[in-house]
Amino acid sequence: MIVLKNAQTSAGQRVDIKIENGLIVEIGKVSDTGIDCTGLIVLPGFVDVHTHLREPGFEASETVLTGSQSAAAGGYTAVLSMANTSPVSDTAELVEQVYDLGRQAGYVDVQPIGAVTKGLKGTELSEIAKMNASRANVKVFSDDGACVFDEKLMEAALVEVKKFGGVIAQHAQDPTLTPGAQMNDGALATELGLTGWPRLAEEKIIERDALLAKATGSRLHVCHLTTAGAADVVRWAKKQGISITAEVTPHHLLLTEDLVRSYDPVYKVNPPLRTHDDASALQEALIDGTIDVVGTDHAPHSSEKKDCEWDLAAFGMVGLENAASVVQKVLIESGKSNWERFESVLSSKPAQIAGLSEHGQLAVGAVANLTLIDPTVERLIASKTHSKSSNNPFAGMKLPGEVVMTIYRGSFSVQDRKLVQK
Repeated sequence: MIVLKNAQTSAGQRVDIKIENGLIVEIGKVSDTGIDCTGLIVLPGFVDVHTHLREPGFEASETVLTGSQSAAAGGYTAVLSMANTSPVSDTAELVEQVYDLGRQAGYVDVQPIGAVTKGLKGTELSEIAKMNASRANVKVFSDDGACVFDEKLMEAALVEVKKFGGVIAQHAQDPTLTPGAQMNDGALATELGLTGWPRLAEEKIIERDALLAKATGSRLHVCHLTTAGAADVVRWAKKQGISITAEVTPHHLLLTEDLVRSYDPVYKVNPPLRTHDDASALQEALIDGTIDVVGTDHAPHSSEKKDCEWDLAAFGMVGLENAASVVQKVLIESGKSNWERFESVLSSKPAQIAGLSEHGQLAVGAVANLTLIDPTVERLIASKTHSKSSNNPFAGMKLPGEVVMTIYRGSFSVQDRKLVQK
């Protein structure tokens, strides 16, 4: 049994919470004794719709265990694991393998994302129905790292997932516009002698796919928006009644292309860091609800893949342990939003998109997946996290907030600001 005393909900209420047998059994004034949570915000455990756990195939960068530990340290109780492993997670057997590794690790629910196309090659649909019917019960499908570029194939995928209420999460990138692209297209790219990555490559795919979602009546989720124009396309699609959701990463909310001047490969990411105006537009879109959720796109890489010349370095950044702090900075410290919106973008809405009914709720009878954060702390971010990789773009920055406790299925995975070894 766990009793949390005097915690503050996102709505500003001070409550006690009693947890027994993995469930929330009472909320209110429940006991005179328990863990004093005065000053802490209690929220449903965070859910990340976009995580790369790298196993199987790239265990030098991350494993399901180390990624799960990093997630728990960041306040997460569930993560959706992308399919670009080796072999690719494109069959029922492979998604079940990832699912089982998550259960064995025991820090978060690891919900596999299935590949849309076989081998991520973009030519033939994968075993979508079989992955959904598997023990892993896959509901989200993505070729992340590559775009489902063939229009007919994308339409067929949307039709297929509609049969069971699933969703296609699209990496919006027209590959014909981005050969050799290394950073945001613009004056700085020209100055640095790097091949530019045009905004149009992202925006035209989102528009195309929104129209396909409208035609099929199916669900579309757009991964990692990076441009003001992309937010405008999503805003337009929602006004048309199209079933579209969108995510933004912590790094695209805060970081900009100016960091590429250093040629430090930690800032090399797909899609690339954009301009200050883009970042500001993404922040506003997150605040006004155009962008639904924050997805970390946690993309760990071994030092061999990242500590090298810019041209040769892999794309990607880690993000699980700093995402909540970035969201607090954007929503709360700015004075432009509130803790209820914070809860929506990190907990309840991602759980809804992913179809994870045991997450995203703080209610009597719900599974006890909870996070408690201290909003008053200011942290100096270290490069090393619980991830196997240290490609952390926020290292050296000061960010607000700290995870004090993460409770996963009624047991502590983080207690007194430290990861619990299991």
